[in-house]
Parts: sequence; C-alpha cells; structure tokens
Amino acid sequence: MTSDDLRHFWGNHIKIQIDEKDLDFVKAKDIAKENARELATDPMLLSWYNGKTGEYFPKLECGTWDRPVWIIFAESRGADIAININDGEYIFLYLSLI
Repeated sequence: MTSDDLRHFWGNHIKIQIDEKDLDFVKAKDIAKENARELATDPMLLSWYNGKTGEYFPKLECGTWDRPVWIIFAESRGADIAININDGEYIFLYLSLI
C-alpha cells in the first residue's frame, strides 16, 4: 500500500507528519479523529490501514481489485476525509456526519 492508492480519493486529504518514535495505532487514531473534527463535527471512521503491520479494516476479501478493498469500502459508503499520517504509516477514512 502506498499513499498513491489515495490519489483518486475525491474527499479532503489531510497529511500529518508526527515525529514520535513510539507512535502506535491508538495514538495515531486519536490524532486522526482530532484532525477530522476540524472538517466535521462528528466524523464517522469507516476504514483504516496500519502501514507498520499491514493490517486494515474492514477485512473483506472478494474478487480482485486495482486498489485496496478498505479504500473501496469507505468510498462506497461516502467517505470524504482521508487522514494520512507519516506518508502511509497510518491512514484513516472518515465520513462527515455534521
């Protein structure tokens, strides 16, 4: 997965650089939520990717796609905010609710 996979994402892109050696998923998720709240009062997290481990959510496997399924899943549900931390180390896709 590369940040390039998000190049067709039509929503808002927020890139964040965190110079913290021990940045973990939980802290990255909190940082992403804070930044998403700058664009929406109550953003809903639809999918995420952990570049350190290769894990992603939701875990869907069906067919062959030219892009990661977690991005397709979020876009098909209206995701309009992408928070990209440390160039793909962590990526969170949100839907603006208000």
